[in-house]
Amino acid sequence: MNRKLITTAAVAALVAVTAICVAAPEFHLRGGRFRPLNYAELNPPQKALADAALASGRGSLDGPLNIYLRSPEMAELAQPLNAYLRTKSTAIPAKLKEIATLLTARYWGGQFVWYSHRQYAIAAGLAPEFIDAMAAGERPAVMTPEEAAVFDFCQELLATRQVGDAKFQALAGRFGERGVVELVGLMGQYTTLSMLFAVDRYPLPDGAHQEIVRPQ
Repeated sequence: MNRKLITTAAVAALVAVTAICVAAPEFHLRGGRFRPLNYAELNPPQKALADAALASGRGSLDGPLNIYLRSPEMAELAQPLNAYLRTKSTAIPAKLKEIATLLTARYWGGQFVWYSHRQYAIAAGLAPEFIDAMAAGERPAVMTPEEAAVFDFCQELLATRQVGDAKFQALAGRFGERGVVELVGLMGQYTTLSMLFAVDRYPLPDGAHQEIVRPQ
């Protein structure tokens, strides 16, 4: 009888431990003003967003997840648009999208967006010297016509809140009106992200340094 009770108790304990492990997976977030949340304290909509991030197989949960958990409904609506503009749309090549992303991040002082997208930009084929010039607020000395069209369009839009006919035609002539619309949409997405990171005072990873020298 005692042996049965002990076995039953052991099984119950094992089930309880297993349940805890399933309910609280490895979940390490970072944040500034927005306190990093624990998986166990999430409500059902937040858990659905967190579970999707965990199921994606990402090596790190760095980024806007801790912020988006404050409004999982907004995140659910925003993520498909971000995925389309960033990776699925073919109107503008990936490395040129990174020019728009980095310029937008620099405009808002978006250190984490800059940090995370620098490697994406290099992987997409953007020269490190090109990126360094943008970080310093300079016009890159060497650009292809396509790079120049995107750089000049984005820079003028951010600096003046308008785009002149010459810059508009230079971009539309190469990438069509669809390219113009989707590039501006991408800048809007990273404007939102950069502002959210700024409001949160989201920290860079240990050992990373701020690369934006003079944000505009």
